[in-house]
Amino acid sequence: MSSIAIIDYGMGNLHSIAKAIEHVAGKQRVVVSSDHPTILAADRVVFPGVGAIRDCIAELKKTGLDDVIREVAQQRPLLGVCLGLQALFDESEENDGTACLGILPGRVVRFPRGLQGVDTGISLKIPHMGWNRVTPTHEHPMWSGIPSGSRFYFVHSYHAVPARREDIAATTEYGHQFASVVAHDNLFAAQFHPEKSQHAGLQLLENFVAWNGDS
Repeated sequence: MSSIAIIDYGMGNLHSIAKAIEHVAGKQRVVVSSDHPTILAADRVVFPGVGAIRDCIAELKKTGLDDVIREVAQQRPLLGVCLGLQALFDESEENDGTACLGILPGRVVRFPRGLQGVDTGISLKIPHMGWNRVTPTHEHPMWSGIPSGSRFYFVHSYHAVPARREDIAATTEYGHQFASVVAHDNLFAAQFHPEKSQHAGLQLLENFVAWNGDS
């Protein structure tokens, strides 16, 4: 039986994302685990996360899951969610600067102060919290059945700035345009929370459980 492993490193709403994936997984087994062999044996892996990047990276290093994630990222479909996207890059401005996993080239920066709506001129709050439109930059199997401009649920104060333009799989506007989804080979990562994004989010997760890692 195929399996989907959700990485448990002590951070993230694992119950919520596990339930959402179980809802669309069909006969695939969904496991929440910190066990290295279990994660490495899974056909697909989810890397979730909320909270501070410094704590995330510290826990990953403490448990050795940082190397597990690097190995998975080279071998099989990997879905990063929220902090699980940010941790993939070289570094983050958060916590006075934090070295991340270095799987994707680029950095994570804070939304600047004084943000205003592009069309409205209205002052925008940080964190960016709530529903916002996501516009894919190119075709990808993970976008199957999801119309361009679909709304997803965000909660974040920092966003990724990929060094390679081709790694940007979708953009969102919040004061300025930022990369809300990145993709490279068998890796796909979203800044939003698909498990909180109703129909579009469930469709994305359903696409993931069927995705073989090809782009």
